Amino acid sequence: MYLRIFSVIGGLAAAFVADSAMAPDASAAPRDKAFFQSVAGTWKGPGEIVAGKYKGTKFNCSLTGQSVSSTEAGIKLDGTCRVGVFKQPMSAVITQNGKGYKGQFLDGADGKGLDIVSGAVNGDKVVVGINRAQLNGAMVASLRDPNTMNITISVKVEDQMIPVIGLTLDRDLDSIAVGSID
Repeated sequence: MYLRIFSVIGGLAAAFVADSAMAPDASAAPRDKAFFQSVAGTWKGPGEIVAGKYKGTKFNCSLTGQSVSSTEAGIKLDGTCRVGVFKQPMSAVITQNGKGYKGQFLDGADGKGLDIVSGAVNGDKVVVGINRAQLNGAMVASLRDPNTMNITISVKVEDQMIPVIGLTLDRDLDSIAVGSID
């Protein structure tokens, strides 16, 4: 049961998804890169499954994000999410693909994860389309402030997007290296 939950939760590791008609143009590339650089770092926080068979299930995640490269927009995430005593590794890669985004959560739709099939960055928010077999949906990650991020994963049911997972992550300020000036 919990492994199935984590397969769905794998979509949030990204902690950083609706097909978007807003395709970034060439001038958006630096803006997109700046967004992903701003969400790099260590994040921790609680989440909850808010709809479906496992509604009410609470979990906690700890995720670390790094830029995919010095020239591309995107992020690579690694970490874990925990439900009670069950702990599941989480990973995701989101990279720019022409005017949109591609990538995968966990091992992609061919395994136990999800594929990222589209995406766009708009200000302090990224929206990426997710897919697994007949499941289509979106993950939206938005910064409330530089140290707080909200993530919502929704799935398409008939012609409506239904939120199924909500997560609030706080930047782990204790993990940031600090120095001194002599």
